[in-house]
Amino acid sequence: MSKLTGEQQLMRIFIGESDRHGHRPLYEALVELLRKEGFAGATVLRGVCGFGAGRVYHTQKLLDLSADMPIIIEVVDSQEKISAIMPQIDTMMGGGMITLEKVTVIRYSHDTKP
Repeated sequence: MSKLTGEQQLMRIFIGESDRHGHRPLYEALVELLRKEGFAGATVLRGVCGFGAGRVYHTQKLLDLSADMPIIIEVVDSQEKISAIMPQIDTMMGGGMITLEKVTVIRYSHDTKP
């Protein structure tokens, strides 16, 4: 596990749940790429509702089980690592949005308790 403290960068990738990369969901393909490239970690969050550049409102209703819900992938790592992976991520995405912001990491550790 790498040491990750102090000023780092937060990347948020906004996509739709139905977005694909090949035969896989795009969010799974992106998380696997980040893991393979040695990133500190990534989290996939599923939105309750939202809209994007296409202005289409996405929401999950009880009877609408196929809604294209918003997905956000959050990644915190060094600016250098995020900048280096950006071209690969860009080629994998059709639509969506990526944001970057500076963050301060106070704690990053693995729980070693059984």
